[in-house]
Amino acid sequence: MSELIPQFGGTLWTLAAFVVALAVIVSVHEYGHYIVGRWSGIRAEVFSVGFGPRLFSRRDRRGTLWQVAAVPLGGYVRFMGDANAASAGPGRPVDPAIRRQTLTGAPLWARFSTLLAGPVFNFILSILIFAGFAVFQGLPSDRVEVGRIMASPPGVVNELQPGDRILAVDGHQIKNWGDLGRAIEDLPPTAQHEWRVERGGVSVTVAGPDPMPARISGVAPRSAAADSGLRAGDVITSVDGDPITRFTEVRAHVEAAEGQPLLLTVWREGQGEASYTLAPKRQDLPAAGGGFEQRWLIGISGGEGFFTPATRSAGPFEALWLGITQTWAIIGSSLTGMWAMISGQIGACNLGGAISIAESTGQAASAGGANFLWWIAVLSAAIGFLNLLPIPVLDGGHLMFYTWEAVTGRPPSDRALNLLTAIGMAAVLTLMIFGLTNDLFCP
Repeated sequence: MSELIPQFGGTLWTLAAFVVALAVIVSVHEYGHYIVGRWSGIRAEVFSVGFGPRLFSRRDRRGTLWQVAAVPLGGYVRFMGDANAASAGPGRPVDPAIRRQTLTGAPLWARFSTLLAGPVFNFILSILIFAGFAVFQGLPSDRVEVGRIMASPPGVVNELQPGDRILAVDGHQIKNWGDLGRAIEDLPPTAQHEWRVERGGVSVTVAGPDPMPARISGVAPRSAAADSGLRAGDVITSVDGDPITRFTEVRAHVEAAEGQPLLLTVWREGQGEASYTLAPKRQDLPAAGGGFEQRWLIGISGGEGFFTPATRSAGPFEALWLGITQTWAIIGSSLTGMWAMISGQIGACNLGGAISIAESTGQAASAGGANFLWWIAVLSAAIGFLNLLPIPVLDGGHLMFYTWEAVTGRPPSDRALNLLTAIGMAAVLTLMIFGLTNDLFCP
């Protein structure tokens, strides 16, 4: 029984993190529908976080019932005259005097903007979170300057200090961060190098670590590394008994293993060394020349040394642009991945369901508040994109009907709406079952 307690606790943590993330994303999505609908003259009867029996509620002065329901796996806004929570179908009959306040009776521009607002608010949430990271964490300074010194394993000599301006490493001149990255290709993977820095206006030479040590900067959710308990900041000191100095050496061992288990010795600040056994997983990744390629991965990323670059403040417009480009990149990768599955370039197992999303959310929350917030931004952008797919019962399906109305001058018939809605519901349920099946049976 005692062996089940940690597993049970981990499951509760995963569920709690998933529910919190979903509540934030869905609430923002539905609030987009609600507020734009209100601005457009459409009256909302119910704003619900969750489905099923009502736990508690409050009615505002406009007559909208705000409620939290018992099943915290979504939410909805029900506008006046809606036939159901999904606003699908021809709607309920209402008094002609107030038909303008219903979703079906409002002008086309009001309906279109109200439905489009949900995904747009998801994108806005993602943009603001990514922009917030740029503002509060800063961006690497243009000067190649040392920021914060990170903890390093015993035996690693690091005489660098915050504020040092890097001039050269082992004789390789460094004028920008790109020069440091290119110098790594010519430097031998040794634990110690000769760093020439400007300190207090004077050029001095100090002993410093390898510029690209085997220090983990990120762990991918649902990866072999995440399942094994590896964390950002861990330093890999050996693989299968072979000493490791540089991150690229880890990559070489992973590729050579071809899926066979690897024994990693890992140093963690405050805990010392520990051993982890994990097996690489084969994954489909975008290839440099286009298309996709299969590679063996354990789910870790590098790129961080034993110091952080000095940072500069990001201006509001620069941060906002970075948030936009990051959100657009997620939308683009979602679209590319979907097309790659449809065209057979990658396997169908790349489509995950609710279980994989929940596990990824729990692992992101376990990695810290910043990681959890970043993951919410990623999920929000992905959910916003999925809701724009032209499938009836999704926002994109409604927008498709409205586009038809704009082109033909009349909405689809009630019979067509009911039929297409049923087909859309079947398609969504099929995708959900397919994703759940992948979660349970795909490697």
